[in-house]
Amino acid sequence: MIALVLGDFRDRVRRPACAATLLAAVLLGYLAVPASDSQWTIVQLGPYRGLYTSAYVGTATALASTLWLLLGGFYVVRNTIARDERTAVGLLLAATPLRTPAYLAAKLLSNVLVLTSMLVVLAGTALVMQFARGESTSVDLGALLLPFAVIAFPAVVLTASAALFWELTPVLKTGTGNVVWFFCWMVVAIGGQSPSAPLGGLGVSDVVESLGADMAAEGLDVTGAEFSLGLTALDAPLIPFEWSGFTPDPGFLVSRLVVMGVVVALALLPVVWFARFDPSRDAGSEPERPDTGLDVPILVESGAFDVRGGLTTVVRRGSAVAAFPRLLVGELRVLLQGVSRWWWIGAALVAAVTVAVPLAGVSRVLLPVAWLWPVLLWSRLGTQRHEFDVQAILAPYPSVPLRAVAEWSAGVVLTAGTGAAAAVRMVLAGDSAGVAAWVAAVLFIPSLALFLGSVSRTHRVFQAVYVPIWYAGISGLPVLDLMGVLRAEDGRPLGPPAPLVAALGVALVAVVVAFAGRRPR
Repeated sequence: MIALVLGDFRDRVRRPACAATLLAAVLLGYLAVPASDSQWTIVQLGPYRGLYTSAYVGTATALASTLWLLLGGFYVVRNTIARDERTAVGLLLAATPLRTPAYLAAKLLSNVLVLTSMLVVLAGTALVMQFARGESTSVDLGALLLPFAVIAFPAVVLTASAALFWELTPVLKTGTGNVVWFFCWMVVAIGGQSPSAPLGGLGVSDVVESLGADMAAEGLDVTGAEFSLGLTALDAPLIPFEWSGFTPDPGFLVSRLVVMGVVVALALLPVVWFARFDPSRDAGSEPERPDTGLDVPILVESGAFDVRGGLTTVVRRGSAVAAFPRLLVGELRVLLQGVSRWWWIGAALVAAVTVAVPLAGVSRVLLPVAWLWPVLLWSRLGTQRHEFDVQAILAPYPSVPLRAVAEWSAGVVLTAGTGAAAAVRMVLAGDSAGVAAWVAAVLFIPSLALFLGSVSRTHRVFQAVYVPIWYAGISGLPVLDLMGVLRAEDGRPLGPPAPLVAALGVALVAVVVAFAGRRPR
C-alpha cells in the first residue's frame, strides 16, 4: 500500500497544476502577513493585530491556509479516483489482491500528502515573511510550526477525506458536487469559527480567546472588537501588540484528534458501495463517452472516421467562413449534449419568474440565479476534447483557431439564452446601465470558461473559480460584481465598468485563439 501511496503522490506532484498550486500557496503566505502600513489584512481583532513574531506569523498563516486548503485544496485532490478510472489503472487494480479498504486508505493518504506539501510551502513562506517584515527577527520554530500542526493539519485531513468521499458518492462525484462543495465550504468556514461549533469547529475560537486574553493583559480595549478571518479592506493600518502565542490545552488537542478520526471514517465509508472498478460488481460504470460521429463539430465533409482505426480519408469542402454557421451549430450541440429535461425545466422556470417579478428583483436575484444554472455547461468549454479523448479525431481539422471561436460563440449563445428574460426586462425599463453590464457578462463568462478550460484541460478549475466570484459579486463585493447586481442609489452599477469587463473577456478569447493552433493536442 505504501508503494501505491508514494506512486500516486509522485504522479500528482509532477503535474503543472501542482506547481501552480504551490505558487498560490506562496502568494497566500504573502497575503497573510501584510506590511505594517497596508490597507488590507487577513487576520484582525478589532483595530489590532499581533506583532510579527514567529508565533503570530505562524498562526496567521495557518489560519489563512485553513480556509484556502478547504476550498482550493479540495478541487486540487478531488480527481484521484477518476484519474485511475480514466487511465484504466483501476482495471489493473481490480485484478490484484488489493482490497478496497486498503485502496481507499492509500488514496486518502495520497490526498493528505499532496495537501501537506502545500502546508510545508506555507510554513516556509511564513518564516520568510517574518524576516521580510522585520518587526521581530527572533525565530522560534516551535511557535511558528505549532499552529500548522494543530490547526491547519486537521483541516488538511478534513479536506482530503471530503474530496475522497465526494468522488465515491453518487451525484456528489459529478460536476454538481463541485458546486455543492463551495456552499459546504461556506458553512464550514463561517460556522467553524464559532465557539459553539461541534468539536471546536476549526479551532479558531481558541486562538481568538488567546489573543483577547493577551490584549486585555496589556490594557487594550477589546470591547466590541470583532475577529475577522479573510481578506478585508481597512480604513487605517492595524495597531500591533505583543502576543505570547497560542498554547493548546489537552482538550483542544483531543478535539483535533476526534475531528480527524470522524472525517477519516467518513472517507472510508464508501467501502460499503465502492466496487473498485470490478466490472462484475459495477456493470455499466464506465464513463459515458460522447457520440463523436454526431456531436464533434468538424469542418470536413465526405470524410470517413474510424474511431478504432483512425482517420482514413479527409476531403475539405468549402471555405472556413462559409462553414462557420454550421460549425457553430455543431459546437452548440456538443455543449448541450446530455442535458436532461429537468435542466431545461429549471431554466424555463427561472425565465418565467424573471418576467413576473418586479424589476428590482431581476438584476439583484433572478439574473444571478440564471447565470449560476449553466455553470456545469460552461465548464465544458475548452475541456471536452481532452476529457473525452477525441483529440485524434479533431487533429486534422484545418482551422483550429476557428474552432476555438466557434466554441466560444456557443458559450456566448448559452449565456445570452439563459439571461435573455432579464435582458428583455431591462431593455423595456430603459435600464441602459444594466443592459451594458449584461452584454459585458455575456462576453466575459464564456471567455473565462474557455480560457480556464483550455489551460487546465479539466472542468473543475472553472467551477472552482466561477462560483466564488459569483457569490462574492452578489454578496456585496463590488470589484467582483461582473453582472451589474450591486447598484448605487442612482441605479449605476458599482462593479467594474462594463467596457472593461467586455474587453477582458475578448482578451481571454484572443489568447486562446492565438495559441489554439500551437498547443500540443
